[in-house]
Amino acid sequence: MNDQQEAGTRTNLSAAQLSEATVLGLSERLGDVLRSQGWMLGTAESCTGGLLAGAVTAVAGSSDWFDRGFVTYSNDAKVTELEVSPETLHHFGAVSEPVALEMANGVLLAVPDAHVAISTTGIAGPGGATPGKPVGMVCFGFAKRVGDGISSRAVTHVFTGDRAQVRQASVEFALRGLLEFVGAPINRR
Repeated sequence: MNDQQEAGTRTNLSAAQLSEATVLGLSERLGDVLRSQGWMLGTAESCTGGLLAGAVTAVAGSSDWFDRGFVTYSNDAKVTELEVSPETLHHFGAVSEPVALEMANGVLLAVPDAHVAISTTGIAGPGGATPGKPVGMVCFGFAKRVGDGISSRAVTHVFTGDRAQVRQASVEFALRGLLEFVGAPINRR
């Protein structure tokens, strides 16, 4: 068999291709769930820099369930765009569950048509670590409208790998977390 024929018969995916396929599958599943509820999604991203919004908009028809995404990399952007409290930023730092919660809640406050929101804020590396906040630490916020209010929760996870791996793993974790948050859990690896 020549190299071209052999290459055409390979079915093994690289880790990166597998991760991309997993993220696309999670995005499709999330779209199905949100569309069935008539819900719209909004995102607020810091360390993932738009990768999460990119993952959900990779799904054809995502305009039926995705409203918009905010990339708020700087603290000023978090305050201006999402109404994150300067006091929260000062007291806890940008990479914290309280900031992740305020970011997710801020999406719902800024976007009346959004029903659910995800936020990411973390240290993708290779630098930026501080005592108690290692490279790979990412805080996630999940928020949804409930009656006249907002229900939200936050979770922190520390990922391993280089900058690209931390960011990609964060997107996958965020999608799995939102599916769980809206009652459509997907098994975690």
